[in-house]
Amino acid sequence: MALTPAILEQLRTAAAAHVEAVASLAARICEVPAPTGQEFERARLVASLWRERGYVPEIDAVGNVYVRRSGADDKRPLLMILAHTDTVFPASTPIVVRREGERLHGPGIGDNSVSVAAMLHTFDLLDELQIETATDILAVANVGEEGLGNLLGARTAVERYREQLGAVLAIDGGLGHVTHGAVGSKRWRITVRGPGGHSYGSFGTPSAIHGLGRIIAAIADLQVPKHPKTTFNVGVIEGGTSVNTIAAEASAQLDMRSIDVEALNALAEQVRQVVEQRAGQGLQTEIEVLGERPAGARSLDDPLVKLAGETLRWLGIEPRYGSSSTDANVPISLNIPAVCIGVTRGERAHTLQESFLIPPLRQGLAQLARLCIEASQMLGGQ
Repeated sequence: MALTPAILEQLRTAAAAHVEAVASLAARICEVPAPTGQEFERARLVASLWRERGYVPEIDAVGNVYVRRSGADDKRPLLMILAHTDTVFPASTPIVVRREGERLHGPGIGDNSVSVAAMLHTFDLLDELQIETATDILAVANVGEEGLGNLLGARTAVERYREQLGAVLAIDGGLGHVTHGAVGSKRWRITVRGPGGHSYGSFGTPSAIHGLGRIIAAIADLQVPKHPKTTFNVGVIEGGTSVNTIAAEASAQLDMRSIDVEALNALAEQVRQVVEQRAGQGLQTEIEVLGERPAGARSLDDPLVKLAGETLRWLGIEPRYGSSSTDANVPISLNIPAVCIGVTRGERAHTLQESFLIPPLRQGLAQLARLCIEASQMLGGQ
């Protein structure tokens, strides 16, 4: 269908009418704990929300929730929408969602409860306006985006529908951003082991902690390129028994990132050599792979990237293009057109003080609905 000025105005009007409902639904979703790897209770809630709307959801073995909205031609490439359900907070985290004026507060409210709510309401909006898209749209409330989830849900969904996929829209982050670059990562646990002993009686026995310290110091001295941006960080260290015990074991969790596959692999090889050579005599080292996220990028001239930017300009927002680690990493690494967009503006993500602004949802929802229509048309060759 052609998006005439009248239809575009209807989209904006309908999106504005859904703002309060999206905020309310985001709060409802947020109140169900969903730590990475423990998303099934939230998946069941999302499935029930789809059923209330007349759709037939499916929950797969990993906890992804799938719903398919039929388009004019189900033989044409499929448009997939991804919005992750997991959060960084453990199940024991008290979740209290509260509203203060135009802002909604709660751990995980913006990352990513509001995106899941917006995905549901985008289908509501299209249904209300009786808009038939050119191709089928598959909405996926997916698991495993955060931390060591290693993009499990996105990998599972994309692999399942890979032969049918034409493009992917991931919903995450801030309104106005168009993420077209996939920051790849390698997450390792580096473990050092030794004989251990008494700090005084066995003085001189190699300490696993001292060896790990030498490794960390050597990693900190590594030189990495600024272009393409390549980074590393030791985020967690563990080990030892007591202040007067020579440590028999110590470990560190290391995060390495780059948008460039070769740069990331080069960094990993440098770190591997450090681990093998710098711990010291009498100590053994081990590298355990905790997770890997693929890297890649879509050109600014890519039709879907351009479409995402044009949609924001239609709303009076100048797009900001960039790279991040999102569910879009998976399709981008497989050369499937994909971007990640946000539906509102938030603050203090991954903290107990997380929040988002409610009014920008009128723009975010209109953006997502128009993108669904026009990306579908692009795939349908219309």
